[in-house]
Amino acid sequence: MAEGGAGVISDWPEVSGSDEERDPFTFVAGTATPDQVRADAHQRAAQRGSLVDAARRRKQIELDRTAELAAEAVASGLDADDILGAAGVRPLHQLRPVPAPKHSLTDRYRLNHKVGGLIHDPFSARRRRAPEWLVRYTTELVAGDVVAAAVAAAVAVPALGTAGPASIATAVATVALWPVLIASAGGYAERRLGTGSDEYRRVLVSSLVELSVLGVVSAAGAALPVRSLVLLGVPLATVLTLLSRVFLRRRLHRARRTHQMTKQVVAVGREASVVDLVRRLRRDVSAGFTVVGACVPQPWRASALTELGVPVLGGMDDAVEALERTHADAVLVASASDSAGQYLRNLSWRLEGTNIEVLVAPGLIEVAPARMQIRPTASLPLIHVREPEFRGMRRVVKGVFDRSLAALLLVLGLPVFALLALAVRVSSSGPVFYRHSRVGMRGRPFDLLKFRSMVVDADKRIDDLRELSEGNDVQFKMRRDPRVTAVGRFLRRSSLDELPQLLNVLRGEMSIVGPRPHVTREVEQYGPDMHRRLLVKPGITGLWQVSGRSNLSWDESVELDVRYVENWSLSLDLAIIWKTGRAVIKASGAY
Repeated sequence: MAEGGAGVISDWPEVSGSDEERDPFTFVAGTATPDQVRADAHQRAAQRGSLVDAARRRKQIELDRTAELAAEAVASGLDADDILGAAGVRPLHQLRPVPAPKHSLTDRYRLNHKVGGLIHDPFSARRRRAPEWLVRYTTELVAGDVVAAAVAAAVAVPALGTAGPASIATAVATVALWPVLIASAGGYAERRLGTGSDEYRRVLVSSLVELSVLGVVSAAGAALPVRSLVLLGVPLATVLTLLSRVFLRRRLHRARRTHQMTKQVVAVGREASVVDLVRRLRRDVSAGFTVVGACVPQPWRASALTELGVPVLGGMDDAVEALERTHADAVLVASASDSAGQYLRNLSWRLEGTNIEVLVAPGLIEVAPARMQIRPTASLPLIHVREPEFRGMRRVVKGVFDRSLAALLLVLGLPVFALLALAVRVSSSGPVFYRHSRVGMRGRPFDLLKFRSMVVDADKRIDDLRELSEGNDVQFKMRRDPRVTAVGRFLRRSSLDELPQLLNVLRGEMSIVGPRPHVTREVEQYGPDMHRRLLVKPGITGLWQVSGRSNLSWDESVELDVRYVENWSLSLDLAIIWKTGRAVIKASGAY
């Protein structure tokens, strides 16, 4: 019918001029001569005849098309009314799609935007190649896994004296199966590489599957050396694979700190959302995203992006063209508009088959991925955000863990405590411990203990130095504070001045891991977000300790504290304790 409609439109005669020039009665009332009036009347009659002929041709085309559709329905075993409407026309929802022409990505987008239809064909789309660094990195992962399995098999099979032909064949099969299991578990998926613990979890799942397979083989009574592989081979392969991946991830992070081995992305959304997204991605270099451009609703007013050095590539409708022009690997949608759902759906349709990723930032800044789950419904998927846990058995376990670890460290570190206390007492006059009122859980004040690192009257001299503060907008910090003693400077650089806080942990006032304990003056300047940190106990160490300490801005400190409160877990606590040792050795941000 579309072709017939096009033919009818081309058969209509072109009539130009104004309405007065085409109306013969106007000429009669005007200054036209009788001959001119008769000529115009003949012309109008000819035009009417042409219109009638065109209408007849159009009707004939429709009848022919109706007959064709009816024949198609009969051939398909359907009744003609099933494929045609009451008026003998195919309903809109049954229109057959027109094959899309083979245009480039940009041409297809322009046609979509101009015509308003979905003419993008994902099967004939030009597929973007994976970045070379990703192919090389994945190859190194596979090679590392194969080497780990081969070393484990070479150690396990001869260990029990069963290195026969059957043993060698079993070892070779186990080595070949190892990367296949990891691939089946998603251990080589790009979205899991470089960040998070899901990559390591997939390796552990693969090891459990291989142990299950070997257990079934052993139960079947096969005369194969599966016992040595179960007891030694698979555990050793798992450990070596994890070590290999840790090494490769650290190398990947070093490369990303120099803007290498990253994915090029185009950010799309409101300017404020894109600016916040760019700043966060630049701060989290391990995520592996480099923003090469942005598309915003009003590109001519995007001054904030220009100040950040992000090229503004056009408006929201120019996203597909911007992706092709920059050869980006992904598009990151921050917040499109009030019709964000429709925009995101159309954008994802236009990118089908191109291997360009569509990433969406949900706007839930402090929520960890483990707390977000997709809950499907009949009409749309919903994001379920689990509430953080502030009570229950996990909190009881955390309390027991905190006090047990504090007691153990106090007993083991007693000689060190004695030496530090003697050094503080000898270096300057005054008490060994410094007590300072801090605000704890649910706003309850407590006295925080430290080894004294300043002169006795340090609190009285702070007003004279406030103008020289090098800290953030709320906290007072100085890199070369004249109130700090010689021994105190060493204690601060090594974070040994914090050790007496283990006594606060034993008394239940603090945790080993938690938000930074703030003073009353700082708490009085809290906003609504920062008050959430008072829902848990402050900690000796925390995300702020392993993320820059005194070098952090106030906004960064707030974000880290709230992020911990919202997403705490025992595994996160253990990871922070592990990273605290490295932060203390580097002494980054400690002054």
